[in-house]
Amino acid sequence: MTGTLLIPVENQVRELDAKLLLAAVAVQRGFACVVGSRTELDFRLGRFPRGVYLSKSMTRHSRKVFSILRQLGHEIVVWDEESLVTYADPRIYHARRLAPESLAFVSHLFAWGEADAELFRKYPAYAGTPIDVTGNPRGDLLRPELRPYFERAAEACRREHGDFLLVNTNFGQVNAFYPTMNLLEPPDPEGARGLGRGAVGMTRDYAEGRAAHKRALLESFLEMIPRLADAFPAQNVVVRPHPVENPSVYRELAARHPRVHVVTDGGSPVPWLLAARALVHNCCTTGLEAWMLGKPAVAYRPVRDPSYEESLPNELSHDAGDLAELVSVLRRVVAGELGRKEGEAERRLLEQHVAGGSGPFACDHIVAAVERIEAARRDARPPALRVRAEGHWRTLRRRVKKWTQARKPDSKNRSEFQRHRYPGITAEEVRERLGRFQELLGLDAPARVSRVCAHVYRIERRAAGGSPTAR
Repeated sequence: MTGTLLIPVENQVRELDAKLLLAAVAVQRGFACVVGSRTELDFRLGRFPRGVYLSKSMTRHSRKVFSILRQLGHEIVVWDEESLVTYADPRIYHARRLAPESLAFVSHLFAWGEADAELFRKYPAYAGTPIDVTGNPRGDLLRPELRPYFERAAEACRREHGDFLLVNTNFGQVNAFYPTMNLLEPPDPEGARGLGRGAVGMTRDYAEGRAAHKRALLESFLEMIPRLADAFPAQNVVVRPHPVENPSVYRELAARHPRVHVVTDGGSPVPWLLAARALVHNCCTTGLEAWMLGKPAVAYRPVRDPSYEESLPNELSHDAGDLAELVSVLRRVVAGELGRKEGEAERRLLEQHVAGGSGPFACDHIVAAVERIEAARRDARPPALRVRAEGHWRTLRRRVKKWTQARKPDSKNRSEFQRHRYPGITAEEVRERLGRFQELLGLDAPARVSRVCAHVYRIERRAAGGSPTAR
């Protein structure tokens, strides 16, 4: 056994398949992997042998867990799920997504591409933490070699919705699952609005301006969706809200328009992109994913302001400034006259932001880096028994605190929101997905999947003669 790799997942739809792919590669190289809900995994940090913890962020909220991890003897490596599509002003990204008190615990950073690595280097508190430009497993999933993994799900999308146009929304800062998670809180009795939890790292002026911009876009999308259905009577319109959005506004819309369908439990966006005629979005990562899959995407931009736009997905998409232009572009797509936005500029832009488009997979680079980290960690003395005992105690105390906070009506720790972000998956489903990845990549290590707790599984090489069933 090479070591233990802890792989927490915050958002099942966005992250789980990519992290199971990483686990498949790591298990082939001898690692035992613990994969599942970040909330549940972090509650049980003391149950796992010393290893490497792969975090998806390093905000100020990460500090306590990182501190506990180090007390328990774990190494911490980080890639940032949000750094691929960032704010126009890097200072806002730095203030929202990075924190010096969390970065101090991190031994290595994994970057999506060179642009991502440069964002890390330009952080004022960056002090030389090693950066590996590895790419990201989410990029691996979009490569031709792994697209067959999603074909069964894509065919199910086609059977259910026929020929359809896909609309992905990205308005979690003004239409959040709980209103207090928006950029601005609901108005008080006197009409004043405080900054919401979504405004971390923003000035009031910027948060108010961004909220107005996003609200105008949301209203434009709500107007556009049914008119799109009217303009394309031979196609359905499938709306997939961002995972942190409140889907009720879209469901109310769909209730009045029979060819508009809202999907909130449809798993990964990749099969939906593969099955759709085209994608309509605004500043959404799926615009980049569509380009990598060879699918046409249109950035619908009836409201424009570079100060509040994440440009990368839009630059890889056809542009539409109003409904007439959107319909015109989509008519060409439906007629087979227009594919994805092609050009050397787009290819160079993608290469700058996403490494690993060919050759070794990002997963291979990441596991190789973790092997080096694990080898160096073995030579280090573990924390003193007293320090580890304190880490165990802090883990338990944090779990009790989170349980108490979950009783608040708008807490992100509430079970309803956790189920929304992470509905769960069975051991058999984990085993089946893992097996498909192994088959596509030609991996032959027999794997055993064991349930650690609700929504968390241990995946490791099965000894000769061992049972493949979950414990």
